[in-house]
Amino acid sequence: MPQPSAPRKSPGRPARISRAEVIETARRIVADEGVGRLTMRRLAAEVGSTPMALYHHVRNKEELLVLLLDDHAARTLRRPEPHADPRERVVAAAVAIREALAAFPWVVEVLVADDLTSTSALWFVEQIVDGLVECGLTPERAVHGYRAIWYYTAGEIVVRATAARRRAQDERTTYRDQVFAEVDPEELPRLAEVAPHWARLTVEDTYLDGLRSLVNGLLPHG
Repeated sequence: MPQPSAPRKSPGRPARISRAEVIETARRIVADEGVGRLTMRRLAAEVGSTPMALYHHVRNKEELLVLLLDDHAARTLRRPEPHADPRERVVAAAVAIREALAAFPWVVEVLVADDLTSTSALWFVEQIVDGLVECGLTPERAVHGYRAIWYYTAGEIVVRATAARRRAQDERTTYRDQVFAEVDPEELPRLAEVAPHWARLTVEDTYLDGLRSLVNGLLPHG
């Protein structure tokens, strides 16, 4: 006598997944392979579901990236102690952003690729813009100042991360080292002078010095 078959799931019924699982899997993909490798179809396959099931948790890839940013900011951003000097508040906020992002360059890639921002990070943006206004800039110029500080910070993180990854993967002499080894002292005397020290000097962490110089240059003088 034939046994009754097990009840079949309704076709197309999404697997039971949580938003936390979706975010964690998306973070792993972008951390390991980059933002360009994150698609809703790829993410669905990784969590064992379907793209349509993901839309119960996120509307599209942009919203998913925003969720990733918020999750990362909530876990890593630490508000610095308030400082009476508005210039120091600007510097402290920028340093806090850099410290939170330096170990996770994929976050910078998300931010610069899609012009997205995290609501959890807006407090830090407020500190920078408000500090610049208190130092004498108009709100409009303060926004421009924040943008310059962000570009400097993001660029510094990306360049350092890329260089570190290249050094870890290949310890051979780089093309840059070869170029500086062959600098003509008659045509480029200053570069010839520093060429033997170029590699060492360019890996030193001078972010804070550069940040202070940038902030000072943004402020009105006189």
